[in-house]
Formats: sequence, structure tokens, C-alpha cells
Amino acid sequence: MKKLFAILAIASVMTACNNAADTAAAAADSAKAAIAVADSTAKAAADSTAKAVTDSAKSVIGAATDSAKAVVGKAADSAKAAAGKMMDKATK
Repeated sequence: MKKLFAILAIASVMTACNNAADTAAAAADSAKAAIAVADSTAKAAADSTAKAVTDSAKSVIGAATDSAKAVVGKAADSAKAAAGKMMDKATK
């Protein structure tokens, strides 16, 4: 967001201090260029933010999946051990 404000400030200063823009068309072109820069900067910021959120979500989901697999694995091992003990008791 800071970059966006910096670019807008620079663009507005350059537009305001541009003595060569005597016509309204030249001023409009400068304004359009400043808007285009602001739009592209905003889109880039949104894309990078979305990527960061997606990466964070993937890592959290991956960690949750790994811990769930570990818990299920432990439960399966416990069930196998209990079944083995039951078989031993049943055969005695």
C-alpha cells in the first residue's frame, strides 16, 4: 500500500509540475497514465497478497493433514495391538 501511495504522490507531483502540458489533452493523457500505473500497482499488490494467503493456507492444511495422518496411524496401531491381545486371550 505504501508503494501505491508513493507512486500516486510522484505521479501527481509530476502532473502538477508539468509545464509542457498546456493543452487539456496532454493533461488527460498524464492523468490516464497515472491511473494506469495505480491500477497495475493495485493489481500486483492484490495478486501478491492472494498468493501469500494461498501459500499460508496450503501450509496450514498440509500441517493439519500430516497431524491427522499421524493420529489415525496411532489409532490403527492401537487397534491392531488390541486385536492381537484379544486373539491371544481367545486362543488360550
